[in-house]
Amino acid sequence: MSSNLKQTSTNVIWHNATVTRERRETQNGHRGAIIWFTGLSGSGKSTLAHAVEESLHQQGCRTFVLDGDNVRHGLCGDLGFSDIDRQENIRRIGEMAKLFMEAGIIVLTAFISPYLADRERVRAMVGPSDFIEIYCDTSIEICETRDVKGLYKKARAGEIAEFTGISSPYEKPVTPELVLNTGAESLDVCVQEVISKITSLNIVANAHLKQDVEVKNQYQENGTQP
Repeated sequence: MSSNLKQTSTNVIWHNATVTRERRETQNGHRGAIIWFTGLSGSGKSTLAHAVEESLHQQGCRTFVLDGDNVRHGLCGDLGFSDIDRQENIRRIGEMAKLFMEAGIIVLTAFISPYLADRERVRAMVGPSDFIEIYCDTSIEICETRDVKGLYKKARAGEIAEFTGISSPYEKPVTPELVLNTGAESLDVCVQEVISKITSLNIVANAHLKQDVEVKNQYQENGTQP
């Protein structure tokens, strides 16, 4: 249980499983981890998270993306965008991401998660090497040019209250594991930077990735698909 959550349930006892995280990771061939993408709306979090997942999936990794909009269709559909609701939204996501991680899965989360304290609470839920914060650093000017949903326009017109970057603050990470200039760098370059980071942290073994690339190259040379 998260140490920052007040325990109100009574007569409950934690049940230890025989299938441990370590056994799951051994079976998967890589560590479980939380790759936490944060940044303004339009900074490329979801696009990057799914692109990284695609790369990892093709390399045989067990992955899952938790996307901000998707989660609010179900698990967090009862929450709004007040400070309290935003905090609860990230708490729920953190607990869910932790479950995926303990299953030996590389879970990639794409949430604005505007408040530093909320992100640090999620980090505190897990081990020091399990939470990889990636800051998608894009100026609000560039984000507004990517406003495919029209949200910035509505926010500036006063039609959306508590919109991050306009009428609600965004607190930049202080010491993230990786900062990406998603406003200038290509998607492919950003994906490679993320893969390099998680490889250097031994979440995925370099030998595992290299072997998979060699197999794919062999299929391509033979004119077939794996």
